[in-house]
Amino acid sequence: MAAIYILFASFFLSLPLSQAGVVDLTSSNFDQVVDGSKAAFVEFYAPWCGHCKRLAPEYEKLGAAYEGSNDVVIAKVDADADRTLGGRFGVRGFPTLKFFPKGSTTPEDYNGGRSADDFIKFINEKTGSNAGIKTPPSDVVVLDPSNFDSVALNKDKDVLVEFYAPWCGHCKALIPVYEEVATTFKNDENCIVANVDADGHRSLGTKYGVSGFPTIKFFPKGSTEPEDYNGGRGVDDFIKFLNEKCGTHRVKGGSLSPEAGLVDELNDLAKKFMAEADSRESILEEAQTKAQELDSPQADYYVKVMNKVQEKGDSYIETESERLGRMVDGKKVSAKKSDEFTKRRNVLRKFEL
Repeated sequence: MAAIYILFASFFLSLPLSQAGVVDLTSSNFDQVVDGSKAAFVEFYAPWCGHCKRLAPEYEKLGAAYEGSNDVVIAKVDADADRTLGGRFGVRGFPTLKFFPKGSTTPEDYNGGRSADDFIKFINEKTGSNAGIKTPPSDVVVLDPSNFDSVALNKDKDVLVEFYAPWCGHCKALIPVYEEVATTFKNDENCIVANVDADGHRSLGTKYGVSGFPTIKFFPKGSTEPEDYNGGRGVDDFIKFLNEKCGTHRVKGGSLSPEAGLVDELNDLAKKFMAEADSRESILEEAQTKAQELDSPQADYYVKVMNKVQEKGDSYIETESERLGRMVDGKKVSAKKSDEFTKRRNVLRKFEL
């Protein structure tokens, strides 16, 4: 009995999978897979069919939801190439979806909705399964008509928006790049990386003149009119663009560059303060005046460092930098604090001779 089970399991493991969890069927293996031992949900499609192409990403989610299931098989048949198999089941258009209950090789027509959620609800009800869509974590903000204006048109935020279609090959190729960009900027609450399914929400695509996929637009803070993004499609291209537009200093992965937190007007004064010990009081006064004019927390930090050096001596620069480094490198603080401490370390380096 154990040997039979192993052979049965090996057969299913050896089946061709064109998508995660979706079995490719032909006349040569159909009856071996759809044999009544499991429930089966089968799409009969044609590669050239536009509706089939649009269905593909939803069907891929469906396959992933039941991947490894002992009770349900998700499969598909190229019924244009294998017309005999399509004719056998009365396929007259594409895509045609059929459900084969466990214990039967006679199908039921599926006439429900065409989203992965619709499919899963139907199959779970038919089989008693409790599968669900496996959604990987993402730092990309998902937009739709209910939240588009509140995010993309927020007067306090800079927002990069990808208008995509789930079936678009170029959009799929962009996914890992766009995810890495979103992760890089996830700690910048006013520099947002977002996307919207402009095929599913066509009114948004039409409103912003989207005529192809993917279309990428940048919505600057304080404006309701987007700018077209026509730059490169690599991670570094997007990061450079957003740093320039958002005034940020991110590097790939999300950490801050050595320039983050620096104040150009005070960098020379920092060096001068350490080099000219006899003139520190006058340099400190000059820095205080400049910081008041700039009215920024980072400018104030230069003054704070000068006061600490006056109080604790020149060694303060090294000891404080090392202390902040331990906090950041040891990941003992929140992402927000890590950014704050990294900026402080960058400033402290300007005091080093």
